[in-house]
Amino acid sequence: MPEVIIIDEIGTDLEAAAARTIAERGVQLIATAHGNTLENLIMNPTLSDLVGGIQSVTLSDEEARRRRTQKAILERRAPPTFDILVEIQSFSRVAVQRDVAEIVDAILRGYEVPAEIRDLDAEGNVHTAGAPAGGRHALERRGAPTPITAIGTTTPSRERRIFPFGVSRQRLEQAIRETGFAGQIVDGLDSADALITLRSYYRRKPQTLRDAEERSIPVYVIKSNTVFQLEHCLLSMRTEKAGDPVVAALREAEDAIGQVMTGQDAVDLTPQNAYIRRLQHMLAQRYNLLSRSLGKEPYRRVRIMPGEPD
Repeated sequence: MPEVIIIDEIGTDLEAAAARTIAERGVQLIATAHGNTLENLIMNPTLSDLVGGIQSVTLSDEEARRRRTQKAILERRAPPTFDILVEIQSFSRVAVQRDVAEIVDAILRGYEVPAEIRDLDAEGNVHTAGAPAGGRHALERRGAPTPITAIGTTTPSRERRIFPFGVSRQRLEQAIRETGFAGQIVDGLDSADALITLRSYYRRKPQTLRDAEERSIPVYVIKSNTVFQLEHCLLSMRTEKAGDPVVAALREAEDAIGQVMTGQDAVDLTPQNAYIRRLQHMLAQRYNLLSRSLGKEPYRRVRIMPGEPD
């Protein structure tokens, strides 16, 4: 039996399953997979098994209140195939995550997770910043959840400027405090880079919402004007990676799945290309929901509906 196996560019379900089988046989495994960030792998239905996979779990009312989350949440399904993940950011710079299981759990709960950054200078010396070598992230639990922090120097997230439309400003301020979200509330669209509104307002599409969409300002829709809903929205914004169409499309599909699982008849997603639609179908199937593609290119889209797939 070999001691080490190296796999280049894992990209299919069979390759991911083979990698898990190899790892479970006690063979040291080194592999590469395409994805801009760890979040890409988590939300990719084909490759998510490499980091443990994700599944939908329904909590009891008491447990949901204790965790301060909605009842239907995402959790890691199994131990990850790989214990350590290295993200190649450039020819001379990598980000290292030393405990993939811990990091995936944190991301699914909406926390920001700093990595150990290693830079190679012109003389061949390696400079490390962020999480210390061999160190573990510490998660504090004091009432409301607090973000994971690491010893060392980390770069703070860019502060989001949020315009609440039809949403309680006081409750949004409370949600920002309790989640530790890097954001501030602004008074109008001119200074905003995100807008939060209620579903009832979004359905009527007043001029303010139309203006936001024309300016390409992201609009986040919540079902009810509660601190809990606002906290969940902020945590979703925290893990969102702007500019990545695949992550954005899968995030939209995940939100639609949540709506269908809580009683909505069907949700139509934004038109996407065939590759992204396939990922959205796979995500719906993972939650045991029906989905179908509707319309003609380039406006073909996925509709997610209740019911189990054949």
